[in-house]
Amino acid sequence: MTALPIVVGMGGINAAGRTSGHQGFRRIVLDKLTQEARQETFLGLATLMNLVRQENGALIDHENQPITASNIESKYGEQILAGTLIRKIEDNHFDVDATHGHQKMTVLPAEGEQIVFETSARHLPTPLPRDWHVESLESGKVKVSISGELSLKHDTFRDNPIKAAGQFPTGFDPSTLYNSRYQPRGLQATIFAATDAIKSTGLDWDAVLAVVDPDQIGTYSASVAGQMQEEAFGGMMKNRLKGDRVSTKNLALGLNTMSTDFINAYVTGNVGTTFTTSGACATFLYNLRAAVHDIKAGRTRVAIVGSVDCAITPEIVEGFGNMSALANVDGLKKLDNSDTPDLRRTSRPFGENCGFTIGEGAQFAVLMDDTLALELGADVMGSVPDVFVNADGIKKSITAPGPGNYITMAKSVALASSILGEEAVQKRSYILAHGSSTPQNRVTESIIYDRVAKAFNIDNWKLAAPKAFVGHTIGPASGDQMAMALGIFSHNIMPGITTINKVADDVFADRLDIRTEHYACESQDIAFINSKGFGGNNATAPMFSASVTLDMLTKRHGETAMANYRDKLTTTKQQQDAYSDAANSGDYQLIYRFGDGLIDENEIELTQEILSLPGFAQSVKLKATNPFDDMV
Repeated sequence: MTALPIVVGMGGINAAGRTSGHQGFRRIVLDKLTQEARQETFLGLATLMNLVRQENGALIDHENQPITASNIESKYGEQILAGTLIRKIEDNHFDVDATHGHQKMTVLPAEGEQIVFETSARHLPTPLPRDWHVESLESGKVKVSISGELSLKHDTFRDNPIKAAGQFPTGFDPSTLYNSRYQPRGLQATIFAATDAIKSTGLDWDAVLAVVDPDQIGTYSASVAGQMQEEAFGGMMKNRLKGDRVSTKNLALGLNTMSTDFINAYVTGNVGTTFTTSGACATFLYNLRAAVHDIKAGRTRVAIVGSVDCAITPEIVEGFGNMSALANVDGLKKLDNSDTPDLRRTSRPFGENCGFTIGEGAQFAVLMDDTLALELGADVMGSVPDVFVNADGIKKSITAPGPGNYITMAKSVALASSILGEEAVQKRSYILAHGSSTPQNRVTESIIYDRVAKAFNIDNWKLAAPKAFVGHTIGPASGDQMAMALGIFSHNIMPGITTINKVADDVFADRLDIRTEHYACESQDIAFINSKGFGGNNATAPMFSASVTLDMLTKRHGETAMANYRDKLTTTKQQQDAYSDAANSGDYQLIYRFGDGLIDENEIELTQEILSLPGFAQSVKLKATNPFDDMV
């Protein structure tokens, strides 16, 4: 019997806000929420953005005045809306109006003269250039005379043509929420997002460890760019050239495995599977695929799956910009026939567009096998029967699209049809599109959907595109899509692409339902999460709704088991509500176990059958059947 991977929690952070409790989804579809949900969303965002805090059970605003949840929107609503989703890049990243750089300059002495200057002797270059004459002065200084030319680099500042990004909500600073110890922004976000995912389950982590073997828990995660801030790769690559020191942490903290490593070492204490793979923009789905396959095979019972990229740096922005991949000021002006670029609408999937908008994000999901989910009374949010990955074959350009995404989409639809039937796919499924907002993507991705829809007799296929709101977060991008899918399942609200005026004429939209406004929809059974990554890294995951998943669990496990499950679920829901209330009040209960719970290797007990670790209720089973019995 193949285990069904169940989604029991999801947490994270992107430009829309916190993922747990569907806060980020609610921010996107704010105008379609009930008044109660809208008020709760403003409260959660206000505390996240440090506009409001809780003291002794009362809410206090940043002016140290008492405030009620019902008054937050009237006082801070405009500020909250302006400080979320895609917007002008803020100065905590870099100054887009005056981006710092260095300009080369060659200085020549005037005719018959020399270039003369004084400096500290310790600042002299090694080796000393041949045409430099050095004369010692007092106090460790020297006088330098140069008869030839002198090459210099001096500070310069340029008006950056790339001015917008999907940034974390203004005022949110993960480094202040725990002892972040000179860690780069992406790893700070990892601690926040992984905690949010675990807490969102409503389950006590120790209770999970009590019933699961230590080697049956896994962490599956990666970054694409690695950590590019000064604390990591940014410092390693630039510091020596800037005359600064490369620290002992720059290299290690920059590695794209670090999100996985930080969760194992500082959040869960995991000793089971640790897995990191990068697949460009499909990185979240690549790691999800590994976890899903391990759960189905019985190798893993609990998986934390995710990705993080916080790459809004001048270097990354310039790299994408020089590829003509990012929407720039001139392109936006031309699209709108305006002298003023609309920096809130830089990402326009499937509309007239001029490039994608970079974003930062960290997204993590918690998955379990179906038997364990019922045993623990976990909240069934959905299920992932498989994830498909296919390459593009021979290419001229490494960044050009190819046939791989046809395969992943077709396989996903075929699998969903075989499990839930053709009617579910035709009437109650929707697409979470890659929707990068480039002119090439809108054509090449839409034609795939058009041809798959024709093959499977699908009309009016609903489509949503998260990058219109949070930008392209690179590695976590398909995690943003999964978060939106869970929000749609929960709220029955389909996000329209509100950043476009209409669908572009060259989009293959005859069989697609792409709207420019959010709208209420009937309950959906299936979400198809699609990703088209640079280099031919294509991935698609079919995800089933909670309702469909519970029906499947009832058929497999029976009514008695489901009744027992529902009894346990009551406690889980109470714990979820408690965490949601705490998080909305700014108490994120971050897990950061630096050196807490170290395993004494001298206390490991080992026999031919088991390996027991101190602090773990269950043991690692060593006895195995011979998988090659027919060959020996």
